[in-house]
Amino acid sequence: MAMPIAVPRYTLDDLESFPDDGNRYELLDGMLLVSPAPRPAHELVVQRLHYELVTYLGRRARVFTRGAVQLRPRTSLEPDLLVLPAAEPIRREWADIAGWWLAVEVSGRGSRIYDRDFKQTAYPRLGVKEAWRADLAEHCVYVVREPDGPVTRVEERLLWHPSGLGEPLNLDLAELFQDVDDDW
Repeated sequence: MAMPIAVPRYTLDDLESFPDDGNRYELLDGMLLVSPAPRPAHELVVQRLHYELVTYLGRRARVFTRGAVQLRPRTSLEPDLLVLPAAEPIRREWADIAGWWLAVEVSGRGSRIYDRDFKQTAYPRLGVKEAWRADLAEHCVYVVREPDGPVTRVEERLLWHPSGLGEPLNLDLAELFQDVDDDW
């Protein structure tokens, strides 16, 4: 008779005791997700997205490069970028912040499976209005806008229009992925 495999479940308190070794340690419903440190192509695309979002949003929102979408006690996801409208108050703990407009993951070799199969669809279930996954190998962005909603592949231009803002952000994906080769 086969024995079931006991998979450990972790909490946010456990996460605080993990080593600061360059890896990213995250939790989704107590399941540990570990991703290696990002490569240069990943950081280049994160930097470009950050610039575009900050330029578009100005003082109407905050764009975080370090942050977490948390639901105590067993979920803590750290996207590459998080956008919070300026009207939402900043709290002491990430778990106390709600109202996220956008979570962005840039998927490379070390994070693609977790980003695609677990994290992207989790963000809307955690209250994030929209989640993007910029795929370094495919040079496209996958978008999900609602819990259990469809994941849409965008290949040329990504339009994003948060509620209450005038014109949408119009992001040229060829420019976003310029100089990012297939050897990501």
